[in-house]
Amino acid sequence: MKEGKEMSFLDHLEELRWRLVRIASVIVLIAIVLWIFQEWIIDHVFLSMKDPSFISFKFMCDYFGMCIDEIPVKMQSTTMGGQFGYAMMMSMLGGVVLSFPFIFYQIWAFVKPGLKANEQSVVKGIVFYVSLLFFLGIAFGYFIVAPMCVQFFGTYQMSKNIDNIFTINSYMSTILSTVFYSGLLFLLPVVAYLFAKLGIITAVFLRKYRKHAIVGVLILSAVITPPDLISQVIVSIPIVLLYEISILVTAGVERNRRKEEIV
Repeated sequence: MKEGKEMSFLDHLEELRWRLVRIASVIVLIAIVLWIFQEWIIDHVFLSMKDPSFISFKFMCDYFGMCIDEIPVKMQSTTMGGQFGYAMMMSMLGGVVLSFPFIFYQIWAFVKPGLKANEQSVVKGIVFYVSLLFFLGIAFGYFIVAPMCVQFFGTYQMSKNIDNIFTINSYMSTILSTVFYSGLLFLLPVVAYLFAKLGIITAVFLRKYRKHAIVGVLILSAVITPPDLISQVIVSIPIVLLYEISILVTAGVERNRRKEEIV
């Protein structure tokens, strides 16, 4: 939006169109780079997760004594376009993840001029904090949640006569979805802030339903992690902390609102 100018509806659409064009261009550009280096990325970023020497497994072994000797997983592609399709998906989703700060900045730059001066000051630095939370979530999903899934399902066998031979579709979709949704999950404090600004939720409401939220977190952890207690606890702790941060954020919004009413 143009600062200090009233814009027509068509002007707004034109502004939005060009911002979407910029976003799409950056995503495609990064996706092309990822496509060029797809073999290295698949081998060292994704398939390395089934290796006992993966950094997360080494850390758990060195500091907690939870060592893994082998993850007996073989990979295969059972459809003609399987490998090509997931190489495309990996490249495009990687483009979205790596360009996330730029994407959010473009959205924020479009919305910001419509806010009042005091509202803009309250959310100062929001692009940095949102991007930080998102990448923390991506790191959490990649180094904690996804390796646990690979380790558990890769070593689990109903019978020694059954081998674990994963399709590339199943393996990649599990990792990509787990990592990406973890990134989105870490944006919970931002969502709480926006809802608090809109008056949809309050700190009292969040505190009142804290126990219900913890139960929900445990259920969510059971869904996205292997069914063992240690994995569920490891995943639950950061989510509970995010919920508590959301309460603090919401309380801060309410304090600022009361100060404005007094003034």
